[in-house]
Amino acid sequence: MEPTVNADYGYLRQVVFGVSQNVLDASRDYLFDTRLAKLLRNQGMARLDELVRKLRIEKNPALEREVAEAMTINETSFFRDLRPFELLRQELLPRLIAARRARRTLRLWSAACATGQEAYSLAMMLLENFPSLAGWNLVIEGTDICREVVQRAQTGRYHRIEINRGLPARYVVRYFDRQGEDWIVRPELRRLCHFRQANLCGPVLPFNRSTDAFDVIFLRNVMLYFDLPTRRALMAGIHRLLAPDSILFLGSSEQPVDMAPWTPVLAGGTCHYRPRQAG
Repeated sequence: MEPTVNADYGYLRQVVFGVSQNVLDASRDYLFDTRLAKLLRNQGMARLDELVRKLRIEKNPALEREVAEAMTINETSFFRDLRPFELLRQELLPRLIAARRARRTLRLWSAACATGQEAYSLAMMLLENFPSLAGWNLVIEGTDICREVVQRAQTGRYHRIEINRGLPARYVVRYFDRQGEDWIVRPELRRLCHFRQANLCGPVLPFNRSTDAFDVIFLRNVMLYFDLPTRRALMAGIHRLLAPDSILFLGSSEQPVDMAPWTPVLAGGTCHYRPRQAG
């Protein structure tokens, strides 16, 4: 039985990679049993081998996507790793605001936004610290491959435990309404944040028009799950979306595969990147 089980896990890893380019290590195959349990129930199945048999027999992109989404890691919290937020607040955003004063627009992107706390944290930081932006066109985009977490981000509803992870009490009082054990994002915060399902590793990025440029992109703790070709393609697409004075934040253990197009900047106890222009 063991070789068959291992083969099933191997097939599921291939499915996940085919949809999301997420590279899953065989040492973590046990996660399939827990994370696919809900999917199995919804499909009227009791065991993983039933799911694998169905996937092998019939081409079912929707079911493959469900498997990939279920295996996506959606760890996040409000103001997770505070250093990038503090650096933005104290140094980087004041410079960007001065540079964008003529057009009065700021665009930020929380890539792999999970349940939305990162995007809402950026929104709170802007509203709380930069009253001069009243009347500006402020847009915070949040995207994630997982439909379920995007729907949660859109509702802006968080349990007390999630609220207690990193969110200052004054922000809770000012930007959330309480409903039982949950807290709901207020409309003034929700208006700034737009969430949608998108695959960072698809044929094109979710933002690819000339008008889709961003001033700040958070792409944190994402690339460590991708192989080198996927990382290289993703970073090339991100580079095209940033102006020379725009800012990219990666996870603390991540860096671009090819450093040539990027200028790393150490400040505020963290590192951010600025795109170098060709030539």
